[in-house]
Amino acid sequence: MFISEAFAQAGGAAAPDPAAGIFMQLLPIILIVVVFYFLLIRPQQQARKRHMEMIANLKKGDVIVTSGGLIGKVKSLADDEIRVELAPNTDVRVVRGTIAEVRSKSEPAPANDSKAS
Repeated sequence: MFISEAFAQAGGAAAPDPAAGIFMQLLPIILIVVVFYFLLIRPQQQARKRHMEMIANLKKGDVIVTSGGLIGKVKSLADDEIRVELAPNTDVRVVRGTIAEVRSKSEPAPANDSKAS
């Protein structure tokens, strides 16, 4: 009885891959960033782009609403300001960026057809 019986033992657990562990820890943060991008950042960028296009396409005669709630008609345009008529004989200068909405667009000028018979 000097020799003990040998029992088969399971091999030691394989060491986990350190890269996989770091990836699994960063996965929730990556998912949060992706969700924030599609739910918050991207729609805000699209809204800003639409606002910039609206401001760029302003024409004389458009009825606008400023961010302060004033409603008026565009009388003249400059680079960074527009002149708005709020009431008869009442004009104010407004910075373009404060335009919140264009209520009604003015009709485009009629085309000058030189081929008319």
